[in-house]
Amino acid sequence: MNNNQTVQAKKKQGRSTTAIHAGYHADPQTGALATPIYQTSTFVFASTEEGARRFAGEEAGYVYSRLGNPTVTVLEEKIAALEKAEAGLAFASGMAAVSAVLMALVKSGDHILGTKGLYGCTYGLLNLMQDRFGVTYSLCDMTDEASIRQELSPATRVIYIETPINPTMELVDLKLVAKIAKEIGAYVVVDNTFMSPYLQRPIEHGCDIVIHSATKFIGGHGDVIAGVAAGPQSIMDTIRMTSLKDIGGIIGPFDAYLLIRGLKTLGVRMDRHCENGQRVAEFLYQHPKVAKVHYPGLPQFPQYELACRQMDGFGGLLAFELKGGMEAGIRMMNNVQLCKRAVSLGDVDSLIQHPASMTHSIVPPQEREKMGITDGLIRLSVGIEDIEDILDDLEAALAFA
Repeated sequence: MNNNQTVQAKKKQGRSTTAIHAGYHADPQTGALATPIYQTSTFVFASTEEGARRFAGEEAGYVYSRLGNPTVTVLEEKIAALEKAEAGLAFASGMAAVSAVLMALVKSGDHILGTKGLYGCTYGLLNLMQDRFGVTYSLCDMTDEASIRQELSPATRVIYIETPINPTMELVDLKLVAKIAKEIGAYVVVDNTFMSPYLQRPIEHGCDIVIHSATKFIGGHGDVIAGVAAGPQSIMDTIRMTSLKDIGGIIGPFDAYLLIRGLKTLGVRMDRHCENGQRVAEFLYQHPKVAKVHYPGLPQFPQYELACRQMDGFGGLLAFELKGGMEAGIRMMNNVQLCKRAVSLGDVDSLIQHPASMTHSIVPPQEREKMGITDGLIRLSVGIEDIEDILDDLEAALAFA
């Protein structure tokens, strides 16, 4: 290797370059540039001895697609590279990732401390684990160090974070929580769905495991359901050979291919989401019918300085409340044309939804109030359409509020 090659090899790649190139080189048999879809359930062994070595874990290689698949491997390596983790895993859905990670980390009698305002299905999973398996949980305001420490117990095994929190966009100081967790020997698991690894990488701040609903920004086109996780090699290996393998929430190779394709445009999409999100937040903040806007990119946002410290951009998610309350919000939502009424996020399309009756309907009303999710709160996932078209649509719909 000459000096120029050595310098090139040591140079740190940018995020977009990593998203495009990590984990894959042109197929050695055909030279195919795009990742092949290995649509196979099983793999042939060259000999009985080879099969025995692979089952014993003595030799690398594929055995059965529930345990590993070449297309899926490319996705997992990309996610690990983007999150600056040792290893990655892919799952059939975001909730498959959440459940597999938590079930691999805790046992009966352990305690999970989570952020208030958790995604409704994560909240449902914690209730199920408590009621059926004896894993207790509690939720707290993680914007305050004293509140976190007050909820810890000798049984706390995992601190589970969403940041920004869905849908209030409240932030959690990742370095602070990581410091507290290390003092008690607990794992920090972060749902990084809202930011994607392009805008936030929790492992760089001392956290242990990152989870995504890859359905959202990683896929980006609303055409696949999937989840991913990334973290230390030893933990990812344990999850692969226990809760992923034995419960079986695996991703298929075609879905993995769609995510690989989506990742190649992650950078340009996220830049546009951030640009459009900022413009929409500023527009809503100045609008006479809007009472409050929750968006980390606004200088008026209470945690704006924290957002600048731990995020590389402010994303395309925001929430707002109208002065006319819930009824005004319903009228406004029913009159959008370009924005689509749908509960997902991270698509190229702008999506609008009402958390209290949709994504967080499983959460009891009194708990929603504690989470800051009022009945009049509206969440908007700002897409990558032309910004003037998005603003015109919102302006026209607000006339009905």
